[in-house]
Amino acid sequence: MKVGFRRIILKLSNNVCQIHTRKLLNLQAKDMASNKKEQVFKYLLILDFEATCDKKAPIIPQEIIEFPVIKLNTDTLESEAVFHTYVEPDVHPRLTPFCTELTGITQSQVDGQPHLTEVLDKLLPTWMKEQGLFETENTSIFVTCGDWDLKKMLPSQCSHLNFKPENYLKKWINIKKAFSDVTSHYPKGMKDMLRELGLPHRGRHHSGIDDCRNIAAIAEELIKRGHVFKQTSYP
Repeated sequence: MKVGFRRIILKLSNNVCQIHTRKLLNLQAKDMASNKKEQVFKYLLILDFEATCDKKAPIIPQEIIEFPVIKLNTDTLESEAVFHTYVEPDVHPRLTPFCTELTGITQSQVDGQPHLTEVLDKLLPTWMKEQGLFETENTSIFVTCGDWDLKKMLPSQCSHLNFKPENYLKKWINIKKAFSDVTSHYPKGMKDMLRELGLPHRGRHHSGIDDCRNIAAIAEELIKRGHVFKQTSYP
């Protein structure tokens, strides 16, 4: 009888704990929702390039080999669409072993893929049009982890190719600055932000599309904490 009674008490205690946990989670969800503010941009376009590299010496010119974008709805916090392509380098088409080791991108994944000019001139704008991102009401801006992608990497390669990128690729949000506004701490990198926000790292680091998913998770968390994303890059 005593054993049976203890089991009943234990079961009741577990049920109470589960109910209490659910209530806490619901309260936390409500708190997060109440912290959300109206955003300047309807969509955040999370972008993270991977590019040719070598351990021994810098590759000149460095060239983009992975071009991923995730379309994040700042109201629903849903990732609504993904643009993703590997890119075949023009100048140095052979990837170094170090590059493959770092990014996980193999030679076969870039061979025969679109060159950067085709991505910028046709593939990306076609996807953006299909997603309604050129509609006036669908305000959007690219989001990167640092300024390297759109301040250095893309302009540098476009200059080498004598190609002029569209104006929408000349403005962006550096999520490190947004993170700093919320936490008063400027992060070293993506993993630093995930750790401080209590978010898990998912996928492979230096995989462009996996990095985009992690950056999107950071953006979602910052929005839940009341941050309003604003452009951080200026000419």
